[in-house]
Amino acid sequence: MSPRARRLALPLVALAISIVALGTATYLALFPRSGGSAVTVGGPFALTAPDGRTVTDATFRGKPFLVFFGFTHCPDVCPTKLFEISEIFRAMGDRGRDVRALFITVDPERDTPEVMKTYGASFDPRILGLTGDRAAIDKVVRDYRAYARKVPLKDGEYTMEHTALVYLMGSDGRFIGAFNVERPPAEAAQDLLRRL
Repeated sequence: MSPRARRLALPLVALAISIVALGTATYLALFPRSGGSAVTVGGPFALTAPDGRTVTDATFRGKPFLVFFGFTHCPDVCPTKLFEISEIFRAMGDRGRDVRALFITVDPERDTPEVMKTYGASFDPRILGLTGDRAAIDKVVRDYRAYARKVPLKDGEYTMEHTALVYLMGSDGRFIGAFNVERPPAEAAQDLLRRL
């Protein structure tokens, strides 16, 4: 790397480290939307559960809940995150019986309610797979400040790039921050139980 490129790269690395150190909630608060109001994460939605019923953001009010965006054809990130969440829920035991995690697909064309039901059977039943039409999914992705993009593959198939953040939402439906599911399950479970 040339000295000039190194000089340009160093501030970017420092910014990235600062963002991680600040934490998601602080980072979002520092960067207001146009118009001066603080960035909000989350919002109203109406999506379809595996049994075909419509659920809304209001369905989950009263207890904190987790939100994770992904898709059932995901080769590694999604099943790993859902397994980690399952282990955290297992560590919570009966005290966490009312806590939910929402697995919201970014690939509604393939992830029908039936597909979400079959896929979800591999994980804790407190993880609820949600889908909807493309407009509903795009709205919730935008409202959660998430990212999703279809990436064509050579064989005519496609995969999805997406945000791998696990969102912790409060009992009022407001964003608390990113929830670390990569720590020991007992530690993460205690963190969630403190918020009940």
